[in-house]
Amino acid sequence: MSDNDTKKPTGDAQPPPKGAPTDTPAAKIGSEPSNPPAGPKLDTPPAAHSTPTAPSPAPAAPPAAAAPPPAPKPPGPPPPKNPGFVTCTIDGKEVIAKPGTNMIEAARKVGSIIPYFCYHPRLSIAANCRMCFVEASNAPKMVPACQTPLAEGQVIKTNTPKVKEQQRAVMEFLLLNHPVDCSICDQAGECKLQDYYMRYDYRPSRLEGTKVMKNKRKVLGPRVVMDQERCILCSRCVRFMNEVAKEPQLGIFGRGSHEVVDTFPGSELSSNYSLNTVDICPVGALLSRDYRFRARTWFQSAAPSVCTGCSRGCNTYADFMGQETYRYRPRENEAVNKSWMCDHGRLTYKGLNLGRVLNAVVGRQQGGTARPEVARKEAIQSAGRALADAKGKVAVLASPVASNEDLLAALTFAKTTLGVREVYVGGRPQGEADHYLLTADRNPNRKGLELIAQGLELKLQPFEALVQGIDGGKVKALYAVGAEVPGSEATFAQTAAKLDTFVVQATNESPLTAQATVLLPASAHVEYDGSFVQVDGLVQRFRKAYPSKGEAVPHAQLVAELTRELGGSVSWTTTREAFRELGKAVPEFASFDWDKSAPPDREKPGINPLPSGADGRPAGYREFGAPRVRGL
Repeated sequence: MSDNDTKKPTGDAQPPPKGAPTDTPAAKIGSEPSNPPAGPKLDTPPAAHSTPTAPSPAPAAPPAAAAPPPAPKPPGPPPPKNPGFVTCTIDGKEVIAKPGTNMIEAARKVGSIIPYFCYHPRLSIAANCRMCFVEASNAPKMVPACQTPLAEGQVIKTNTPKVKEQQRAVMEFLLLNHPVDCSICDQAGECKLQDYYMRYDYRPSRLEGTKVMKNKRKVLGPRVVMDQERCILCSRCVRFMNEVAKEPQLGIFGRGSHEVVDTFPGSELSSNYSLNTVDICPVGALLSRDYRFRARTWFQSAAPSVCTGCSRGCNTYADFMGQETYRYRPRENEAVNKSWMCDHGRLTYKGLNLGRVLNAVVGRQQGGTARPEVARKEAIQSAGRALADAKGKVAVLASPVASNEDLLAALTFAKTTLGVREVYVGGRPQGEADHYLLTADRNPNRKGLELIAQGLELKLQPFEALVQGIDGGKVKALYAVGAEVPGSEATFAQTAAKLDTFVVQATNESPLTAQATVLLPASAHVEYDGSFVQVDGLVQRFRKAYPSKGEAVPHAQLVAELTRELGGSVSWTTTREAFRELGKAVPEFASFDWDKSAPPDREKPGINPLPSGADGRPAGYREFGAPRVRGL
C-alpha cells in the first residue's frame, strides 16, 4: 500500500456531522484536516493523505480515591425466643403469648392485674379511660395496656410508683363529679369504681365547689334507665350497640363536663339486647328497670344455668336469694352465646316465681272455686289407678321444655309401662326470630326430645293430631309431661275437658292445668341438675340453684313414683342416675360425660354458693379468681 492510500476507519467510529470543528479527532473521510491540533493524537484513524505516525501513549489517569467503607446497619430485632409466639417480661415474669395479645390479657396470665374501665375483650378498643397505663421498655412514655400489643423482648412494669400515681390521678378525675350515692345504687357490691377506689386511690376528694349535675333518671327505653351523673363515659354501651347488636341506638353527646350518653333524638333504646349494656356498664349508670331497687347483690347467690327462652340455649347465671330468682345474666360460652343474651330470655325468670304448681290436686276445677290440695303420694295413687284403667288406650303428650333426664324417664315409662308407640309433641308456640341469638323455636329442648324418641324407637306426632284424636273420640286418656302447648291454652283446655282421664305434670298453672283430673307439681330447671340439647345439637348441663318449692319434684322423680305405683321398678333415684342409665339408648348421648360437662359449681357443697357479681364472679373479687369469665 502506498503512502497516499487512505486507511479506512475501523470499529464503530462515525464521521462527525457537517460543520463540526476541525480540531475533532476524526475528520471526514477523503479530506485533509486544516490546522491539525498540536499535541498527542487520539487513537483514531488518520485523515486522508496524512502520513501515519505511531500514537503517543495516553497520560496516566490519577489514582482513584479509595471508596469509604459502608456505614454499619442498625441491628435488627432479635429472633423470637419462641417462634410463632411473642415472649416478653411482665413484672419480672416471663410471658409467652400469641402475636397481637394486648398487655391486659398477657399480664393476667402471670397474676398481674391491670385495672381498666373501657376495655372489653369482645368490643373494639377505645383506650379512653386511661386507667390501664403501664411502663414499657420500648416506649418513652406510659402506654395504655388495652391498646398496646406485646413486642418481642419487651419489659413491662405494672406496679411502679409512676404507674400507681397515674392510677390514683385517673381515679381522682373520674370521681371528681361522681355522686356519692353508693348506699342506694344497684351497682353497689359489683362496681369497679368502688373496688378500684379502695385499691388504687383511697383518698378524700379535693374538689372545691359543687359537682356537675346531670339527669338522674333518664329513661332510655322500655327496659333500661340511666343515671347520667354516674356515667364515666367509657363508651362500652355505645360500642356494644354498634358492633354486637348492630343497632346503633346510643351515642355520646355534648362537650366537656356536659358530655353524656343518650339515645338519638326521637328514638329509644328498644333493642332486644338492650340489657347487655347494663351487664357491661362498669358503674351504676345503666340500670335494668325490672331489677332496679329489688335486691342487694351481696345477699344473692348465683348458679350456672341455661336459658329456656328459646332453642339457642344461652348459658346463664341465675341470681337468687332464698327460693326466689331475681335475674338472669349471660355466662360465657364461645360456641353458643359468647358473653351475651337477649332481653326476651332474661325475663323468662319470672315464671320461676309466679303461678307455680306447688301441691298436688285431684279432680277438675269447677267454676272459679279452688280445688283442695292433697299429698303428692295420694295424687300418685289416683293417677296410677286412672292410668291402669286406661292402659293400652292412653296417649302421651311430651313437652320440649322438659330436660333430657325428664324426657328419658317419661318416654321410657310411656313405652315400657303404658305401652305406647307414638308420642305427641307439645311445647310453647313458635315466635319470631331476630338477627342474632333469639330463635323462632321458643322451646329449649326440642332437639333432645327428637333424639330421645328416635333412640327409644318412638314416633313423634304433631300436636294437631292429638287435638283431632280428642275431638273425634279416639283419645280418652292423656298423660302429659309439661302443660305447654303450641296453640291457645284456653282453646285446648276446652278440648281437654272431653277427656275421661287427664294426668298432668306441670311447673306452672294455666287454663290447661285446671282441666287435669290429677295435677302433679314438677320442679323448674333451676331446682335440680339436668341438661338440654340446643338447636345446634350441643348437650349442655345446668346446675341446681335452690331446693324445689312446695312439694314439687323433677318430672323424672314423678315418673319413678308412677312406675312403682303401676307395679314396675326403677333402679335410679336421681336425675344424674337416670341420664347415665337411660341415656344409653340414645347414641348421641354416649359420648357426653354428665359429670365433667357440668359448669363450675359453688366452692362448698349444698345450697351455699358464692355471692354473685355482674360478671359471675364474687362481689369485690371480679378481676381474678375462679371461675374467670374474661373480665366482663
